[in-house]
Amino acid sequence: MADEILNAVSGEVFGVWFLIGAALVFWMQAGFAMVETGFTRAKNAGNILMKNLMDFCIGTVVFILIGFGFLLGEDVVGLIGKPGFDIFTQYENFNWSSFVFNLVFCATTATIVSGAMAERTKFLSYCIYSAVISALIYPIEAHWIWGGGWLAQMGFHDFAGSCAIHMVGGLSALVGAKLLGPRIGKFSRDANGKVTKVHAFPGHNLPIACLGVFILWLGWYGFNGAAATSIGQLGSIFLTTTVAPALATVTCMIFTWIKYGKPDISMCLNASLAGLVGITAGCDVTDALGASVIGIVSGMLVVFGVWLLDYKLHIDDPVGAVAVHCLNGIWGTLAVGLFATTSAPGNGTLTGLFYGGGFALLGRQLIGVLAVGAWTLVLITLAFLVVRATAGLRVSREEEIVGLDACEHGLTSAYAGFSTIDIAGTMTMEVNENTDLGALDYDTAAPIEREAAVKVVRTMETNDTGMHKVVIVARLARYENIKKALNELGVTGMTVTQVMGCGIQKGGGEMYRGVEVDATLLPKVKVEVVVSRIPVDAVIEAAKKALYTGHIGDGKIFVYSVDRVVKIRTGEENVAALQDVE
Repeated sequence: MADEILNAVSGEVFGVWFLIGAALVFWMQAGFAMVETGFTRAKNAGNILMKNLMDFCIGTVVFILIGFGFLLGEDVVGLIGKPGFDIFTQYENFNWSSFVFNLVFCATTATIVSGAMAERTKFLSYCIYSAVISALIYPIEAHWIWGGGWLAQMGFHDFAGSCAIHMVGGLSALVGAKLLGPRIGKFSRDANGKVTKVHAFPGHNLPIACLGVFILWLGWYGFNGAAATSIGQLGSIFLTTTVAPALATVTCMIFTWIKYGKPDISMCLNASLAGLVGITAGCDVTDALGASVIGIVSGMLVVFGVWLLDYKLHIDDPVGAVAVHCLNGIWGTLAVGLFATTSAPGNGTLTGLFYGGGFALLGRQLIGVLAVGAWTLVLITLAFLVVRATAGLRVSREEEIVGLDACEHGLTSAYAGFSTIDIAGTMTMEVNENTDLGALDYDTAAPIEREAAVKVVRTMETNDTGMHKVVIVARLARYENIKKALNELGVTGMTVTQVMGCGIQKGGGEMYRGVEVDATLLPKVKVEVVVSRIPVDAVIEAAKKALYTGHIGDGKIFVYSVDRVVKIRTGEENVAALQDVE
C-alpha cells in the first residue's frame, strides 16, 4: 500500500513538473524575441517582436488543426500520425498536458528561422512559412522520433530535440537565408560579383540580447528536464544542462580573445546557446565529462559556423541561428552516439562509442540526422520557392533601408522618445589602419608626431575682431581632460555636445562576431569656446596636450574668426559679452 501511495504521489508530482516544464519552454519565446531584437538594428525591432509573437499564435492554430494529429495520432506504417479532431470531439478524454507540451516545442522550431531571415523578410511571407513548419515539417519528423515512428522503433535517441527541433529549425533558417539573400551592404562585391569584403552590422542592444540568453537558459531546464521521471534523472539533466553551455561559453571567450585580440560579447552569447543546443539530445544519458566535451566542441563550432557563413558561403545570418542551432543540433545528436553512458540515472541500455558501446548507437544517430535533414531540406525549400513565386519573400530595397517597423507595421519606432539612428551600414567609406604615430606622451613626442596627431585647421582671417571661436572634436573618453585644461587656462564658458563622426581612421580596427566593424561613425565630443583675451594659440596648445594619445583619432581643432557676440541678458557686445563677471 505504501509503495502504491508513493508511486501515485510521484506520478502526480512529475505530472505537475511536466506542465511547469512546458510553461518554461513557452517562456523561451520571450528569450528568442530578446536575442533576435538585440542582435539586429533598432529600425526592425517591432517587426521582430511581432514575428516572435505570431510564431506561437499561428503555430497554435495549425497545430490544433493539423500538427498534433500528425505528431501523436495513431501511427501509420511508422511514417505519420493519423490526423484527428479529438481535441474538439472527445475533450473529456483528451491528453491536455501532452498537447500543450508538444505545442510549445513546435513553436520553438518555427521561431529559430526568424533570426536568420531578420531585417529583410515580408511579414506576410513569414507568417506563411511559419505555419508550414508548424503544420507539416516539424510534426511529421517529430512523429518519427517521439510519436512511435520508424526512428523511435530503430532506437534513435533525441531526448529533448537537438535533431527534431534545433537542427530542423537551423536547416530551415539556412535555406531561407540563402534564398532570401543578404541584407543591403552586408557584402561588398567587385565588378564580377565576387565578394571582396564582409561588413559587420552590430546589434543595437546587447543588454537585451544578454537578457534573452539568460531567459533561454532558464527555460532550457524545462526544455530538457520536463520529461524526467525521477529526482535523480532530473538532477542529472540539470547538471548537464548547466555544464555544457558554461564550458561552451568559456571556450568561445578564450578562442575569440586569442583570435581577435578581445573577447567577443555577442559570440559568447551565441556560445551559451550553442552549448545548450549541443546537450539537448543527450542530456539524460551523458555524465559531467561528456557534457563538458560536448560544451567545448559547441563553443568552437559556433565560431566556425559564423565564419563559414560570412566568409565562405556568403550567407547573411544576423543572429547566428544556423551556427547555433543547425551545426550544434547535428553535433548534439551525434554526440549521443559518442558519450551515452549507463552511469546516467535512468539510462540502462544506451552506451556510446567512447564508453565501450561501439558504433551501433552512433550509426543510428547518423541515420536519424540524415533522414530528418533530407525531409526538412526538401519541404522547406519547396515552401520557400512557392512563397517567393506568389507572395514574394523579400521587401523592397526602399523598405529595407527605411526599416520594417515603419513599412510593414506603420510603427515609427519601437523606442518612441529615444534616438534610434542607424549608425551601422549607413556609410561605405573604406577602412584604413589604426596607425600608431609613435610616442604616447605629448612631451616626448617629436614635433611631426604632435602635428600629425591633432590637426589644426585655420580659416583665412579677414576683418579680425580679436575674438575667435575654437571648435575641438575629440575622443569622448578625453572630455574630462579637455574640460580641466580649459578651466585652468581661464576659459569662462564652453558648449559641449556629444556627436558622431569619423576622420582618416574611418572607425576601423574593431571586430564584431569575427568581422571588422566598418560603422564609420564613432562617438565623439565637440567642445566649442569663444575667446578674446586668452590667446588662441594657448587654447590650441592646452587642447593638444590634453587630448594627445599618439594614435589617429585624437581629434581635430578648428579656429574661426568671430564677427560679433551679444550677451542676451545685458545687451553687452563683443569682448564685454564674453566675460562672465559683472
